[in-house]
Amino acid sequence: MSSATLDVPTLETLVSAAVAAPSIHNTQPWRFRLDADLVTMGLRAVAERGLRHMDPTGRALHLSAGCALLNLRVAVSHFGWEPVARLLPDPAEPGLLATVRLGGTVRTSPSAARLYGALWRRHSSRLPFSGQPVPSDVLAELGEAAHAEGAALSLPAPQETEGLFRLTRLAEHRNANDPDRAMESRRWVHEPDGSALGMPPRTLGPQDFREQIPMRDFGAHRHPDVLPARPFERQPLIALLSTAHDRRTDWLRAGQALERLLLVATTHGVRASLLHQALEWPDLRARLLPEEGPRGNAQMMIRLGYGPEGPSSPRRSPHEVLDRPTGSVLP
Repeated sequence: MSSATLDVPTLETLVSAAVAAPSIHNTQPWRFRLDADLVTMGLRAVAERGLRHMDPTGRALHLSAGCALLNLRVAVSHFGWEPVARLLPDPAEPGLLATVRLGGTVRTSPSAARLYGALWRRHSSRLPFSGQPVPSDVLAELGEAAHAEGAALSLPAPQETEGLFRLTRLAEHRNANDPDRAMESRRWVHEPDGSALGMPPRTLGPQDFREQIPMRDFGAHRHPDVLPARPFERQPLIALLSTAHDRRTDWLRAGQALERLLLVATTHGVRASLLHQALEWPDLRARLLPEEGPRGNAQMMIRLGYGPEGPSSPRRSPHEVLDRPTGSVLP
């Protein structure tokens, strides 16, 4: 496929694929711009949609942007181009998180086609899972997906999982008792208001009746009319995503790894929900990975299993996130 075939409908589909990615609290902190002369898409941060109290360093914002970047790469490949990505390409423009140049033509593989189909169906499920075990070969494929993007995926043993839940419960307690964080969390939960941002209450899901799995309550504090309690799976499957280093580039790589493994999970019918609370407190985040073995930096805690897909969150349209292209006018 040549660059001349990058028409407006194709461009808008690429952007729609990118914004189908998950973002913390569905803040969607990104904008896109096409340099038509270079046939390159730029991904920029929208700082005002960052979470100032919960994510003061911007780590979660970079993870969210990394997820969108992976989706963009998958979509570019689907349309027959080689996606050539660069992270933080311009030190003089720190808000430019990545660029993706549409390189030479490629043939779409069956696995790439499955990922492209999955990105339109993937969304988090905060509902109870069935407890049916995820096959070992699927778990191995998820680990390979993370490794392909420069991250590692570990599967803690049941006793280690309980320790992770204790840290997450502590973080949830801190969040509920921190006025700034509690208000920030509540602000992003609201009925649809035309902005296509934030989380409708229907997407939050219930709390665990057994109080084993600490699902985020988004400031609702388990009010029975808002977040009812239901029994969740007795033996939750938790995965930890980590990177060797903890720089901005590592955060972007972790986001791409997260989205790739979520897409692979979706192709196998595996649901996922993200337990991010403990990662929002530096002292708790440092305790998520075991002390023995190679040290790493925890980037996300993921609950995996089989169950209902759950309701989806709204997404912004290409017109709302795409700046006017620079360079030659598209045909």
